[in-house]
Amino acid sequence: MNKTGIARVLVLSVLAACTADTGAPEATVDMDHVAHEYLFLELSMALHDEAHVDAYFGPEDIRSEAESAKLSLAEIDRRAALLAQLLAGAPVDPGRLAGLLQRLQALRTRIRMNQGETLPFDEESMLLFGAAAPDHDAAHFAAILTEIDALVPGEGSLPERVDRFRSSFDIPAERLAAVFDAAIAECRKRTLERIELPPGESFTLEYVRDKPWSGYNWYKGNSQSLIQINTDLPTYINRAVDLGCHEGYPGHHTYNALIEKNLVIGKGWLEYSLYPLFSAQSLIAEGSGNYGIDLAFPGVERIEFEKSVLFPLAGLDPSEAGRYYELLALLARLDYAGNEAARDYLNGDMTREQAAQWLVDYQLSSPERASQRTRFFDTYRSYVINYNLGKDMVKQYIERDGANQDQRWERFEHLLSSPMATADLQ
Repeated sequence: MNKTGIARVLVLSVLAACTADTGAPEATVDMDHVAHEYLFLELSMALHDEAHVDAYFGPEDIRSEAESAKLSLAEIDRRAALLAQLLAGAPVDPGRLAGLLQRLQALRTRIRMNQGETLPFDEESMLLFGAAAPDHDAAHFAAILTEIDALVPGEGSLPERVDRFRSSFDIPAERLAAVFDAAIAECRKRTLERIELPPGESFTLEYVRDKPWSGYNWYKGNSQSLIQINTDLPTYINRAVDLGCHEGYPGHHTYNALIEKNLVIGKGWLEYSLYPLFSAQSLIAEGSGNYGIDLAFPGVERIEFEKSVLFPLAGLDPSEAGRYYELLALLARLDYAGNEAARDYLNGDMTREQAAQWLVDYQLSSPERASQRTRFFDTYRSYVINYNLGKDMVKQYIERDGANQDQRWERFEHLLSSPMATADLQ
């Protein structure tokens, strides 16, 4: 039996003791053994749910054992419950303990969902991500739509007019790579001015099709990522900086590299070598990924960079750029409309067609983008709250007490290097 297997036997013997009494044993918990058992359970879950593990760069023998054991969902749940019982009240770093307990709660919730249980949208998001998005009715969005209607006059419905206006800011396919390369280089430069990343960090960029998302970061470990950009639909000029920051610098690639450097290598917390997609870590990841865009390009700096560098590379006319950025600011205020569509669709209060039409009417998506979005709802469900609610929560945490730009970057780096949970943002 290898070292990993021995560690699991040891921790299971302690877990078994928990069932005989009312709480965790008094002896000090061996967190290395706990981390091995935790990784084994998450990797076992990944055999039932291919979307469950977003990244893993830990010991390969644990993955091999999970593949050999082929635990049932019921057995994963039983052992996860025992592990949580063992950890409850254990004399462990509070942040580490809270992180593990939240991960185990999320794991057990996903097991319930994979066993066929359907949870109400808000309950699901609370159990998985530690937060529930606020409710907004149609009147809330209608007031914003009135402002957009005045900004984009013309023939046709408002969604049609907005889509037609935005189409003049599509990046031509043959210029996409040059625009993204320039945007990513600037995102990286600005991030490295503030955050020290591990030597040799980098990522590979690929352009793909037929995905339910617009961009994705696949972290590989050793400070390396694969970033994929979906080109199914037209890519607007602002998406280059959006995705360059969100997926790369100072977003997901930066976050994962810092977690590996500071928690896995620096502290030896092996559980962080696995990123469970459906956990509070995603609220931090998506929220910081979106907030990081504004942090890296504060005020008018983003507009100036895009107009002076990206517009020429894309061959676009900047004469209407002012109105375009006004529109983007208003569209951002419609972002929570997507949560409403997801909530009602997944709760069974809307059909897919009605959810897509809501996105067209209240988020001004094109029919094609609205259809793609409902595919995202099918796959990732309440995960949608992490982008907008996560950003708002990260923003509130970073900018509290009137923090200046230096303080914001310091707090941001701390957030990306710590075992913080959703509750820590409040």
